[in-house]
Amino acid sequence: MNVEQVMTLAPVIPVLVVHDVAHARPIAEALVEGGLPALEVTLRTPCALDVIREMAKVEGAVVGAGTVLNPDDVRASVDAGARFLVSPGLTEPLANAAIASQLPFLPGTANAGDIMRGLDMGLTHFKFFPAMTNGGIPALKALAAPLFAARFCPTGGITEQTAADWLALDAVLCVGGSWVVPAGTPDVAEIVKRARAAAALRG
Repeated sequence: MNVEQVMTLAPVIPVLVVHDVAHARPIAEALVEGGLPALEVTLRTPCALDVIREMAKVEGAVVGAGTVLNPDDVRASVDAGARFLVSPGLTEPLANAAIASQLPFLPGTANAGDIMRGLDMGLTHFKFFPAMTNGGIPALKALAAPLFAARFCPTGGITEQTAADWLALDAVLCVGGSWVVPAGTPDVAEIVKRARAAAALRG
């Protein structure tokens, strides 16, 4: 599976910060049931790698690692069974390690220089992050026009109410969103409901 295939599995990739491994499978099962199979587990908690391992056991789930910062994170994510990698920014050591891993890689970018560096390395798909504080839709439209080979997953500050506006941009294949899974003990029925609404955002 390449990065574009991951990005087009559903219009929304849930961005997940999971603090308890016991919550991993119920969350993943609810998201897949609701129509969101691509799951980004951020490496922001001590148990994140174990969460990836658990979620990867859920049929239909395509589990990736987010907040990947360096080559060590790449190696740990690969070992945990991640099927794609997402980072908040783009550095050469990280990009080289991610490319060498042969996993789909979605590096964070915020400006033309970031995107051009990625394009020079053979990357064409990027996270636009943090989307809202970097100028929102007008900024991405302005960047995407001259950098027309790039495709994006805007993440950061996007809500259920604004996601469709982002998805209407030709350069946007999906958005990253944290609203689908509220913090705390998972309410499976609520997650399924939110996932179904998110999955229906495009078409």
